[in-house]
Amino acid sequence: MLSLSPKLSLNQKLTPQQIQFQKLLQLNNLALEQRIKTELEQNPLLIEETELEMQEKEVDLEKDLTVESEEESADVDKNSDEEFGIEDFMNELDLDNEWLNKKAEEDKFEPVAPDRKGLTEHLREQLYLLELYDDNLFTLGEEIIGNLDDDGYLKRDLKDILNDLELFENIKIDYQTAENLLRKIQKFDPVGIAARNLKECLLIQLNEMKIDEYFRYIAKKILEEYYDEFSRRRYDIIKNKMNLTEETLKETIQIIQNLNPKPGEGKFELIESNQITPDFIIEKVEDNWIITLNDKTLPSVTIDKSYLEMIESNKKKKKSDQEKNTYKFLKEKFESARWFIACIEQRRETLMKIMRAIFERQFEFFEKGAKALKPMIYKDIADEIGMDISTISRVVNGKYVQSPMGIHELKYFFSEGLSTDSGEEVSNKHIKERLKEIIESENKKKPYSDDELSEILQSEGIHVARRTIAKYREQLKLPVARLRKEVL
Repeated sequence: MLSLSPKLSLNQKLTPQQIQFQKLLQLNNLALEQRIKTELEQNPLLIEETELEMQEKEVDLEKDLTVESEEESADVDKNSDEEFGIEDFMNELDLDNEWLNKKAEEDKFEPVAPDRKGLTEHLREQLYLLELYDDNLFTLGEEIIGNLDDDGYLKRDLKDILNDLELFENIKIDYQTAENLLRKIQKFDPVGIAARNLKECLLIQLNEMKIDEYFRYIAKKILEEYYDEFSRRRYDIIKNKMNLTEETLKETIQIIQNLNPKPGEGKFELIESNQITPDFIIEKVEDNWIITLNDKTLPSVTIDKSYLEMIESNKKKKKSDQEKNTYKFLKEKFESARWFIACIEQRRETLMKIMRAIFERQFEFFEKGAKALKPMIYKDIADEIGMDISTISRVVNGKYVQSPMGIHELKYFFSEGLSTDSGEEVSNKHIKERLKEIIESENKKKPYSDDELSEILQSEGIHVARRTIAKYREQLKLPVARLRKEVL
């Protein structure tokens, strides 16, 4: 029997402008330049301004500034019942004279930044070899590959990736299908790539490696049922609970220890020939700091006036069906062009607002260096400037700033903090710098163990556990004490 019942649901939908803005926001300068060129090819109403046109616009702008308010009011009244006009377009799009009237400047210094393109391209090539029945799965696969960290782990939740694809790309894929694709990628070379944790990484490699099935069974059972004991090296407990002989346990542990815990590291060298243009330039001129968005080399775009005049002249006259279709097409392209230019300007304002907030919080870093870096998380900046954390994340990811302290990705300025005995909070990057200093100055005949390093930091008022010391040391690519020991 059919029945009707009320249902209340809450859905979040973004306008086309919001979606376009979010996409442009996550692009760095080089990617944005390519995006602008693509838009110029696809939208006939968009044109690239020449230097002469920009100079003429500057003259027109100076003239406009001298017009009295009564004349402006008269213009508004005159066009009030029109759908849109050239004057309306010019007024709406002149949001920032600096953006629309850029002049070519001398080339900026383009520092070299490492890129993991080798591994990424290697995985994409294998993705293309899969017989995927849906182009959307290729998009998902590229998103998974693009979200791998330096060690080759997928640190982002698969559900979050699917949500973003649905929200920004209008691609909907069910979770089980996505999980099946992820499992195929995890079997790519190097095996274990895109695992979500160390346990999953080791199990994937065990399933794929050629070993005796008995030892495969024992090794998998250790990882699945006694992982905590294995990670703490409590082999006696494993031996007793699984009723294993000393030789079997020893050989199985050796198999596990020979697996690769970091499949994304080592096999592919960092490619250092990839030049990037910093998205921001921070300079100190005398006693003043100047923050610049390094977008002067980007094409300056505007709307072709000839098309606007065509729209204007055909607005009120009677049209044939073909003319109506042409008029509708031009109107749609006009709105698209206007949105695109407005989104670029909004992107510019958002990037500058976030960079200024980062600079103000990390001011001492730009004066003194890494030791002065303060703890800061995305939420700190989001709360300060009234934006969503996801917006901060999109801006920070993949963008660089050039300052007197060198070239840094914006993510570098974000880190968790620890409280010292004095009540002051210090960044974990500060702790890493101090740890590096201690190790570099240690007696090479008798290097400090992780416990001793922990004690030294605690004596300085910084309470860090031995396991944290080991983690920081590995991140700094510093070996354990026995490997640092030098025989003189």
